[in-house]
Amino acid sequence: MNDLYTRRAVVAGMGVLGLGLLAGCSPARGLEFKHGKNMSNEILGRKFSLKDTQGNVRTLSSFYGSMPMIFFGFTQCPAVCPTTLARAAQIRKLLKGRDRDLFQVVLITLDPERDTPEVLDAYVKAFDPSFTALTGTPEEIAAVAKEFKVFYEKVPAGDTYTVSHSSTSYVYDTRGTLRLSLGHSLTAQECAEDLVTLMEIC
Repeated sequence: MNDLYTRRAVVAGMGVLGLGLLAGCSPARGLEFKHGKNMSNEILGRKFSLKDTQGNVRTLSSFYGSMPMIFFGFTQCPAVCPTTLARAAQIRKLLKGRDRDLFQVVLITLDPERDTPEVLDAYVKAFDPSFTALTGTPEEIAAVAKEFKVFYEKVPAGDTYTVSHSSTSYVYDTRGTLRLSLGHSLTAQECAEDLVTLMEIC
């Protein structure tokens, strides 16, 4: 199965790369994913503006040239967030060469009050040094979550709280167009297969 993730030889043999360049990776019908959902006709996350853990302002255009996978979570998340990050790290290992370098994992915190930049940075980089995280004021986070149509709410838990939230990951192409959503139940291999499909065309 590892050969599946070495797309250069496959593309060269089939001429898919040439077709992808001619198509400009614009037509939604040109993307057929086996596991995730084609989001090419959706417009989400175009206007967000948040800060990374070094205090730099980041927008969608900051990730042009890479293929960001954006998802929402928080560092004290008991299950969904760590499993999503662990899966993302495994996906990155399955991808080969330039495909691996293109894949950029981005966590947007839903708990900016507790997730300081230092805490966020240490958290995501514990899974992979290439991963990054974004934060903002509670109002900014609420606006970005609304733009992505992400549900979240604080839930009391003893003398503290947890955050219930959506678990979908969103993948953009190198030009900042939303292309793919990946459900939490998908395996790393299934996600990698869909990412290779996207990378072949875009």
